[in-house]
Amino acid sequence: MSRKPGSSTEEVRSWLDAAHRGLCDHADVLDNLNVFPVADADTGANLSVTLGHAAQAAHLIEGRDVGELLLYAGQAALEEARGNSGMLAALTLTAMGHAVEGSVRLTAEQLRDAFTAARVRCSSALTDPVPGTMLSVLQAAGEVPLPDTSAEGSNQQLVEWLDLMLASCAQAVVDTVEQIPVLTERGTVDSGALGMLVILAALRAELGGDEGFEDPVTAIVRQHALPLTSEPQDQLEGWEVMGTMDLPALDAAELRHELDDAGDSVIVSAVSEQEDGYTWRVHVHVTDPETALELMRRRGKARNVTVTSLAVEPR
Repeated sequence: MSRKPGSSTEEVRSWLDAAHRGLCDHADVLDNLNVFPVADADTGANLSVTLGHAAQAAHLIEGRDVGELLLYAGQAALEEARGNSGMLAALTLTAMGHAVEGSVRLTAEQLRDAFTAARVRCSSALTDPVPGTMLSVLQAAGEVPLPDTSAEGSNQQLVEWLDLMLASCAQAVVDTVEQIPVLTERGTVDSGALGMLVILAALRAELGGDEGFEDPVTAIVRQHALPLTSEPQDQLEGWEVMGTMDLPALDAAELRHELDDAGDSVIVSAVSEQEDGYTWRVHVHVTDPETALELMRRRGKARNVTVTSLAVEPR
């Protein structure tokens, strides 16, 4: 029996559960594709862990407000986010939540606008956003026009738009092969972009129903996941430092500037508002982790701190 399309909080919870399962199923493939911005082979693991927190949190909040659910799940994921990809996936959920807050069901137009909001939020969180990544997939989703073959705001329009969106995003993933030099050399797609497509394929499956659904992820993995060369990637040196801090906005901005000078892949993004400022999730790659930790200590107390080597662990 095929499932009927829908977009209530129940379907959104099912989406996050399915996205988590899909990322777990594809974790090894995503890890092996992970060569940009650094070849640390952990995109699959980072996305799986981050979406797992989002899915778990979604079952802890009651009510019919889809935006509130997405915002709560995204904030929970951001608090525990792992890596660049995990941070951007969590920011996507929070941005979508803000965009549709107050709604008890999602329409095609709302989803299109929510993905545009997510791209803007993720781009603003990055010091140097580049095409050929998750951002390109979010941009593709936000640019898909609304089909005029069915009633505006109807479930039928939602399904038609989801099909168009998924096809456009799948092409955006394939296009990443030619957008980033290291991917062109290998002949593979961007790991984070493919991870986002896994999340969006789950969205189509859960909100659009079973009928007519074809998952594009399988074909992309088959055609664009094996490198053209078996040359090993250069071993990286350095560390990924992450933590959560409560700071005024000005302090967070200054910390971001200091981390930009000390390392790269910097993300300093607000999780939630507090009485004296905001809770921020901080991410940076540095040669010496103590450099980043000391900069954080000067601004306040960090919690949920992780320090992870960027060197690929032997398999």
